Amino acid sequence: MVAVRMVASALVTWAALIVLLLAPSPLPEQWRYYIYSPASVGLWMLAMLVAPVVVCTVKWRWIKSGSR
Repeated sequence: MVAVRMVASALVTWAALIVLLLAPSPLPEQWRYYIYSPASVGLWMLAMLVAPVVVCTVKWRWIKSGSR
């Protein structure tokens, strides 16, 4: 059950990061270069690797026991 909760935590984190990446899409075309600059996309890709580890560390009590 621990592995299932860890995978669920990682998937929810990745889903939230993808939503945050796509959220500015309706903004004007002139803004997209600044929002989707190589630096911001690189930071987003780094967050895709680091954020699930941070979430699993913070939520370890819930992952281990299943209680809130």
